[in-house]
Amino acid sequence: MPRPQANTNGATIRLVTLGCSKNDVDSEEIAGVLVGEGHRLDGRSPNPDVVVINTCGFLQEAKKESVAAIREAVREKRAGRVKRVIVAGCLSQRMGSEIAKLAPGADAYVGVGQMARFGDIVRRTLESREALTEVSPPQHLWADIPTRARTGKPWSAYLKLSEGCDHKCSFCTIPSFRGPHASKPLERVVAEARHLARTGAKELNLIAQDVTQYGFDLYRKFTLPQLLLELNEVEGIEWIRLLYFYPSRLTSEVIEAMAELPKVLPYIDMPLQHAHPDTLRRMKRPWDGERYLRLFEKLRSAMPRSAIRTTFIVGFPGETEEEFGYLLEFVESARLDRVGAFRFSREPGTPSHGMPGQVPEEVKRERFGRLMELQQGISLDINRSWVGERLEVLAEETRDGWTVGRSFRDAPEIDGLVYAEGVADPGALVQAEITGAAEYDLYARLGAHRSSSRRELTPLRQSSPAQPR
Repeated sequence: MPRPQANTNGATIRLVTLGCSKNDVDSEEIAGVLVGEGHRLDGRSPNPDVVVINTCGFLQEAKKESVAAIREAVREKRAGRVKRVIVAGCLSQRMGSEIAKLAPGADAYVGVGQMARFGDIVRRTLESREALTEVSPPQHLWADIPTRARTGKPWSAYLKLSEGCDHKCSFCTIPSFRGPHASKPLERVVAEARHLARTGAKELNLIAQDVTQYGFDLYRKFTLPQLLLELNEVEGIEWIRLLYFYPSRLTSEVIEAMAELPKVLPYIDMPLQHAHPDTLRRMKRPWDGERYLRLFEKLRSAMPRSAIRTTFIVGFPGETEEEFGYLLEFVESARLDRVGAFRFSREPGTPSHGMPGQVPEEVKRERFGRLMELQQGISLDINRSWVGERLEVLAEETRDGWTVGRSFRDAPEIDGLVYAEGVADPGALVQAEITGAAEYDLYARLGAHRSSSRRELTPLRQSSPAQPR
C-alpha cells in the first residue's frame, strides 16, 4: 500500500520522550533543531506529520514501554493519522537492526548522539519511501547551544556534562549503547549555563553517568572543581546540583569545591548499589560499606547538613541473607537522607545476566520491602530534625494558599517536596520555617524572599567533626 505523503517544509511533529533526565535534554536539543528548521512541535496534534519517539533501553521494563509506544505510533500511521514514525535513542542503539523486527513499521531507526542531525533525519524520512536505519557506534554531536528548546519549568534546567560511561559494572547496559565517557568541553558547558540562565533558569542540575570523571578525556585531569568554580560565577544561576557521583572519585578537591562555592548545593547523589564487599565485587563496583561510611564522615565534616542520597540493588545474583543483612546494618549506620532501591533485573548482554545464584523474585520483593521500610523510619527521623529550622525553598506552584516547592535536599522529580503555608511566585527562592515532617516531605510556613542564595559553609581544610544527626 503506498505511503501517504508528508509536508517536508514546516512539518508538524509530535515528540515523545521516555526514560531519564538525560533523554529529556536530548529531546530538548532535538526539538530546538527541528524548530530552527521551520518545523512545528505539537504534542497534542491528532494528525502530526511525524512522530519522533526518543526511547529508553536501560531496563527490560523501559524496553517494554518503548516498544509499546512504537507500536501505538505505527498503528496510528496505518490508520492514516500519522504520516511518518521515527524511533530514536537508547533502545535503537542497544538493539541495532533487531529493533525493526521487534517493533516493525517505523520509517527510521536512529541511535544516540544524533541530536544535531535531526533536521536532516526528518527531511530524509519525509522525502524517502525507504526505511532509514542509522545505528552506528555512538559519536556524540553536541547541538548548537541556542537551538535547545526549553520544555520544563523555566527556573530549573538539566545541563548534561558528558555522555557514556567507562565503568564496567556487571549489571549495567549503558556503556554498550551510550559508548565510552565523552565530556562536553568546559567552555561549552559554561556557555550553555549562561544560555539557560538567560532563558530563566535559576537551578542547574548537572547530569552525567559519572560527574566525577568530567573532563579527564579532554584535559587528562579531573576537571569538575574547575568547572564548578566557573559555573558559580554565572549570573542568574542560584543553585547548582550534581547528579551523579562515583564513590571512589569523589575527591577532597571536589568536596572542597562543593563546600566553598556558595551556589553549589550540599547535595550528594551517589549510587552505591550495595554495601557488602562480596556483592560489590560481583557487581564490579568499588570499595565496601566501611569505606563508604568514612566517605560520608568526610562529606558531613565539610558540609555538616549535607543531603546524601543513594540507590541500592536488592537480589543481585549470589546475594545471600547474610549479605543482605549487612546492607541493612549499613543503611542503619549510614543514616542517609534518601534511599532508592531496585529489584535486580536480568539484562541481556550484561555479565550478571548469566551469573549463578539468581535470586527468586519473591525473595527480591521481600528484601526490597524490608529495606524500604527500614529507610522510611530513618528518613522520617532526619526530616523531623529539620522542624524549627529555616530552609530556602524554590517555589514551584501554589495551591489554595499553600506553596509547593523544593529545598536543596530535593532533586526534581525524585525526592520529596516542601509544602509551605503562604503564597510565593513560582520560580522564587523563599525562606520557610519548617513546622512538620513526614517520611518524604516537609511542611513549613513561608517567610520573606531572599535576594541571594549565599550560604555559610565550612571550607574542608577548616572543618570540624561531623555533627550527630
